[in-house]
Amino acid sequence: MCGIAGSINSDFSYQDVIKTMGHRGPNEQNGYTDRNVIFFHLRLSILDIAGGKQPMHLGNKYTIIFNGEIYNHSEVRKQFNLTGYTSSDTETLLLLYERFGTQFLEYLDGMFAFVIHDKIKNKLFIARDRSGKKPFYYYHNEDKFVFASELNCLKSMVPLEINSENFYHYLRLGTFYRQFTPYKNVTELIAGSFLVVDCESLSITQTRWWNINDFYRKQSNDSIEEALQKTDDYLHTAVKRRIESSDLEVGCFLSAGIDSGIITSIAREYNNKLKTFTVSFVGEYNEAPLAKLVAEKYKTQHTEIKILFSSLKTDLEKILSNYGEPISDGSVIPSYYVSKEAKKHVTVVLNGDGADELFGGYRRYVPFAGYDFFKKNFLVKKGASFFKSTMPQPENKRSTYNYLYRLASLASKSSLEIYLSAGADIFEDYEDAILKPGFDYLQPIKNDFDSIADSNLSGLKKIMNLDFDVILFSDFLVKMDIATMANSQEGRSPFLSKELLEYVPPLNDSYKIKGKTTKYILRKLAVKYLPPTLINQPKRGFEIPLKNWVDNELKETVFDYLTSPQCFYKNFVKQNFVHDLLSKKINISGEKRAKILWTLLSMEIWYKKVYK
Repeated sequence: MCGIAGSINSDFSYQDVIKTMGHRGPNEQNGYTDRNVIFFHLRLSILDIAGGKQPMHLGNKYTIIFNGEIYNHSEVRKQFNLTGYTSSDTETLLLLYERFGTQFLEYLDGMFAFVIHDKIKNKLFIARDRSGKKPFYYYHNEDKFVFASELNCLKSMVPLEINSENFYHYLRLGTFYRQFTPYKNVTELIAGSFLVVDCESLSITQTRWWNINDFYRKQSNDSIEEALQKTDDYLHTAVKRRIESSDLEVGCFLSAGIDSGIITSIAREYNNKLKTFTVSFVGEYNEAPLAKLVAEKYKTQHTEIKILFSSLKTDLEKILSNYGEPISDGSVIPSYYVSKEAKKHVTVVLNGDGADELFGGYRRYVPFAGYDFFKKNFLVKKGASFFKSTMPQPENKRSTYNYLYRLASLASKSSLEIYLSAGADIFEDYEDAILKPGFDYLQPIKNDFDSIADSNLSGLKKIMNLDFDVILFSDFLVKMDIATMANSQEGRSPFLSKELLEYVPPLNDSYKIKGKTTKYILRKLAVKYLPPTLINQPKRGFEIPLKNWVDNELKETVFDYLTSPQCFYKNFVKQNFVHDLLSKKINISGEKRAKILWTLLSMEIWYKKVYK
C-alpha cells in the first residue's frame, strides 16, 4: 500500500508530495526521471519489505510505480513460469507486462493503481482494479499530464481551477459522480479501466477492461447448495490470500454484522493469533456485546475501541479535508477514528466492504426484488404520488412507516430520480432549492443510468449494478481508503476478490433477497460460522448520530459556515432555503434536514480549507 505521483512535461516538488501525501508511504520515498517523465513513490512497507523498493525497473525497458497489493501474484508467477529477482508483487506486474503487454489484468486478484513507463514505446500504461479500491486522479491538457493517488497531492503539483458544473452531481449524489472531480481538467480513472498515454503527443487511449455489468447479464444455473459451497470456497481463497500476502500481522474489523463475522471466522483458520477490533459509540447503539460473541467463539485477541467524539469539533475540518473533495457521507468520521485506534495494534486489517453491494445487503433492495421500479408505469406512478401526498413525513428512519413512505416516494418518481431517491436521497423532493444552471446537469449520469435501467436485467440486478458503479466506487471505497491511509493503515476487502466479483452477480436473485430477508445466501452461510444471535441482525454500519451533531455538538460550526457572507454553496443552492432549514422553518424530517446541512457543510469546509 503506497502513494504514487508523477508527470509528463511538468516539474513538481518532491517535498510538496511528501507534505500532502506522506501518510500513504511513511517508510520510504523515491523518485525517477527519464526524459520528460517523472515518477515519485511513497511506500508503506507490507510485502517483501527488503526487495520491494520502488520505482522498480525491469532492465532498461520498463519502470513501475504501484499502489496496492496483488494477492495471487505467486500463483500467477507459477502459472506462467515467471522468474524474477524478488518476491515482490510489483516485480510480478513488470514480468506480466513484458510477457503480455496490456492484456494481463484479468489474471490479477488484487487492489491496484499502477503506472508503467514503457521506455521502448515511450508510453505510460496506467491501470486500476475491478472495483476501484485504489485511487488514481490525473490532470490532462495539451501541454502536460500529471497524476497522483490523492486530489490534495495533485493540487500541490499543478494549479487547479474549480469546475462548477460537477458540484450539481455532488448535491444530488453526495459524492462526485464516477470520473468527475471538483476541478477542471482533472479526471478520476474509473474502476476496471486502463489508460495508454503517449509521452510525446500526450494522446490518451482509455479502455474498460472489466465491467460488472457483463457478469450481471450472465445467468447462473447453480442450485442454492452449489452457490453456498462455491461462495464459501471463494471466501476462503480470498481471506487466505489477503492474510498470506503480508509480511506484517493482519487483523480484522469485527462488527455485530454477518459480513465481518464470517471474514473473522475464516481468517481465524489461517491465523491462530488473530487480532479483532470492535467499535462502540457512547450513547449510541452498542454492537460490542454481539461482536464479542464471535471473538469468544474463535478465541481472537479482541479489542473494543470506544469512540467518544469528544474531539469531533476540533477534528472535523482535518478529517473532511483529507478527502480533497466534498463528501457527504457522515460515516467518514467514525471510520477515521476507528482506523486511528486500530493502527496502534496492526497495520493491515480485513473488512467487509462490498458484501452489501454484491449479496444484497440493503433494505431498499427488497422492493426492487419484487418489482422493477425502473420500468415506466403511469398508473403506478400516479397512485403512488397520491398516497405520498397524503402521508406525513417520517421522523424515524428505521421505522416501518419510513420504509412505506420511501416506497411510495420511489414509485411516484420516474427515470433517474428513482435511483437518487432510493440511494443518496439528499435534495430529493427539494430539487427546486437548487439553482437552475441553464443546462441539464444530470445528463452525464442519465447516459449511464439509462443503459442499465432500460436493459433486460431484473429490477434487483439493475439497482445493485448501479450501486456498485456509483455508491461503492464514489463513496464507500473512497471513504475507507482515505480513512485508513490517513493513519498509514491498509484495509483489505475479501468480498471484492476476483472470484466473488465474477461469480456472485449472475446468481439467482432469490439467493440475495428472499422475501424480506436481505443477503439470504450469506445468512445461510453464517449458520455454519456464527452464533445464532447474529445471523438475523439488521444492517447497521456506523450508526452516526448526524441529527444530534447538527443540532448540538456541531450546531455552532454548521451555522458559522452556512451563514457566512462568503459561503460557496450560494452558487448552487438558494440561500433563503438554507437559512430556513437552519431556523427549522421548513416542514422536513429531522434526519433529512441534517443530511442536507451536512452535505453543504462538507462542501464549505472543502472550499475554505482545501481549495482556497
